[in-house]
Amino acid sequence: MKILKHIVIVFVSLFLLLGVPYMTTPHFKALMSGEEPDAVTSASRALDKPSGEYVVLINKDRRKNEDTLKFWEDFFSGEEVGFVFEDIECRVPEGDTAGLKMAESFMSRLPENQMKVKSEDGMMLLSKAEYGMFDIIIMSAETADGFTASTLYDNEGVEAIFVKGENDEEV
Repeated sequence: MKILKHIVIVFVSLFLLLGVPYMTTPHFKALMSGEEPDAVTSASRALDKPSGEYVVLINKDRRKNEDTLKFWEDFFSGEEVGFVFEDIECRVPEGDTAGLKMAESFMSRLPENQMKVKSEDGMMLLSKAEYGMFDIIIMSAETADGFTASTLYDNEGVEAIFVKGENDEEV
């Protein structure tokens, strides 16, 4: 009987110490009301594309499936696409704030955690890209010109997509 009394006292104490404060949080209230979104369908509000011109480089060697490659080409070109179960890692040259904003805009259109965005030294990034050691690279056209990324456009393992921002007119 002493053991049962001890167990009850411990559980009641833990509930009062941890359970009651958690029950007062907005997260718990949303969870109980059914408003808590799940990780797959809860893409946050899509961010608008920033203005300007951008270059998106896709490593075709990592996209062995033609449908998957076509999906990502359509996605980065701005077309409405369905859903593909593939995570991608996007690299942006350090200091390219416009490229980072564009990458975050693309990331906001995907389900949560499907796209990871990381900054990396520009010269190192393009050096890796020459050897196919990248997944996706997004950079502003000015940064691409500064690092002479045009040498990668003709590489057979790289798909280059040129993207215009929201407020830019087609030429």
